[in-house]
Formats: sequence, structure tokens, C-alpha cells
Amino acid sequence: MRADARRNREKILATAAQMFAAEGLEVHLERIAKEAGVGTGTLYRNFPTRETLVEAVYRNEVAQLCDAAPALLLRHAPDEALRAWMRLFLDYATAKHGMIDALRAIAATGNNPYGHSRELIQAAVASLMSACAADGMIRTDIQPSDIGAALEGIALTSARPELRRQAERLLDLTLDGLMIRR
Repeated sequence: MRADARRNREKILATAAQMFAAEGLEVHLERIAKEAGVGTGTLYRNFPTRETLVEAVYRNEVAQLCDAAPALLLRHAPDEALRAWMRLFLDYATAKHGMIDALRAIAATGNNPYGHSRELIQAAVASLMSACAADGMIRTDIQPSDIGAALEGIALTSARPELRRQAERLLDLTLDGLMIRR
């Protein structure tokens, strides 16, 4: 992909993510193109249907979330990196709550937007857990899928903004249960 085409695609994805989160999935695609600073032809060349755009936004957001894990490990102690990443997961899940119906509709057509995403998220969690384990900070009887399931449950709690504080407390409780006391 040419550099300008890649930049246009990235602008469309970033703009669509913001507009979907702010206004819902029914926002007009032409408005997304205009806000991204590209023509509607460019948008439709990259994303021929609303469903392909929604799925691409979802996959892009998952990739950004997972790419944050190594960066956090470079900047923070492993336990702090895990805590920061789990908070990013809550932010990600809360923002994606409005996309659930559209993603389910995509899955009903035979495409599975979740399959590869789940693997990426599990790999990010595993890398954070491995760093914590190497420093003797985390229990070793916990699997990345256990943390993933806990995060998904907590994310359901944080879907409504007024419950975000409770979700933060549940996250802290979960993290406290994972860590080894020194």
C-alpha cells in the first residue's frame, strides 16, 4: 500500500472510531469521509460497506490495545504495566460497547471479528503476566484466559458511565488477587 493510501486509511479508521463512539454506528459514512479529510470514493474504496468499516475499526482498536503492552512494559514495572493495560482494556471495552450489535450481525454473516482478536488480547495478557512472573510478582496458577474472562466481566459492569467507579474497584480487587504479597 502506498504511503498516502495508508495514511488515508488510518485517518478514516481513527475518525470512524471517534464518531462511532460519540454518535453511534448510524453516523453517515459521507460525514466520516469529510471529517477524515478524504473523499467518499476513498472511503468506499477502502471500506465498501458499513460492516467492513465497523469490523476494520474494531480490529484496529484491538491491535492498538495489544500493541500497548510492550510499550507499557518498557516504561513501567511489570505489575504497573499490567494494571495500566487492564485499565486500557476497560476503556477499549467501554468504547466498543455500542458496536456489539453490529459485530454480532457481522458474525452472523459467517465472518468472525472476534476470533483473531481474542488471540491477540490473550497474547498481550500473556506477555504482561510473563513479565510479572519473571519478577515474582504474580501467581503462577492463573492463565491469560482467566484474566481475559475477568476483564470481560468487569467490562460489562463498566458499560454504563455511572458504574465506572465500581468497575475500577473490581479491577483493583482482581489485580490484588493476582499479585503475590511481599
